[in-house]
Amino acid sequence: MSQDDVPGLDLESLRHHLDQQRPGLVSGDLHAEVIQGGRSNLTYLVSDARSRWVVRRPPLGHVLPTAHDMSREYRVIRALHGDGRVPAPPPVLLCEDPEVLGAAFYVMEFVTGTPFRSAAELEAIGPERTRRLAEGTVDALVELHSVDPTEVGLADFGRPEGYLARQVARWRKQLDASHSRDLPDATVLHERLAVAVPASPPATIVHGDFRLDNLLVDTADRVTAVLDWEMSTLGDPLTDLALLVAYDENARLNPGIGTDVGLAPGYPSADALIARYAAGSGRDVSALGWYVAFALYKLAVIVEGIHYRHIQGQTVGAGFDRFGGAVGPLLTRALDTLKD
Repeated sequence: MSQDDVPGLDLESLRHHLDQQRPGLVSGDLHAEVIQGGRSNLTYLVSDARSRWVVRRPPLGHVLPTAHDMSREYRVIRALHGDGRVPAPPPVLLCEDPEVLGAAFYVMEFVTGTPFRSAAELEAIGPERTRRLAEGTVDALVELHSVDPTEVGLADFGRPEGYLARQVARWRKQLDASHSRDLPDATVLHERLAVAVPASPPATIVHGDFRLDNLLVDTADRVTAVLDWEMSTLGDPLTDLALLVAYDENARLNPGIGTDVGLAPGYPSADALIARYAAGSGRDVSALGWYVAFALYKLAVIVEGIHYRHIQGQTVGAGFDRFGGAVGPLLTRALDTLKD
């Protein structure tokens, strides 16, 4: 039995569990490596002489009981894979017994494909392919939002009633938890968002972090898998679209902080992506300004949290000293978006 040095993954215990639950699945010694990506959950590539799988588990150390729910991730992947319209990785098994790996985990089949994470990677494949990939991202989002949660067994996957109001309140609490300085624009923005919450369209499955680098694509630029479902729920579909737009806006406001795929030559404008989504989904996007402002607010809260951890000495590596300066431009752009 190979004991590759990967924290949080006991290969001997994993092999024993797989042999019990899926006899014949594994043939030969297991090897493992950590896969980069995902917001916080740990992701491993595990292989034997014949096959490859992906294992997902919560981060090491203490986590909140309601956070990093492996059963929710596994449930949505299994439901969508069974439906077939959204390319979700084939599920293998869910283990909720913490005695196996120290926490609940799940296993899915490895899917071949490339995650494009930067403008430099897109620039290398040229503007035409970049355009196709961006349009394919929107098309995959339209497909996800077309799935009826009830038809795939996810009718109780979330609480869509009052979803937006709860989200606004939740992100204010997140900001308060990272308080180290006064941010007057954040206070004004939160107040304006809270008093102008739009009426939501019918609820759909919401990914929660839908962007190009959470997709795998093949050499024909087709999406082979949508990854990182840890934020998924039932809610307002326009929040997914708005966050896609906000990431690209942040790339222009704060180069070098976060994904910058939207800066690549050939990548469509926000207006073009929104129009494609509207045409494909048939949804009214006339109120999207509020959603984009809220998405920028969320990004500002995330960046402020990283800044807070940095000044507390809790970050490792270079570049974190720049995060504090990125919050203001996000808040200003969000306020301007509400005015527009």
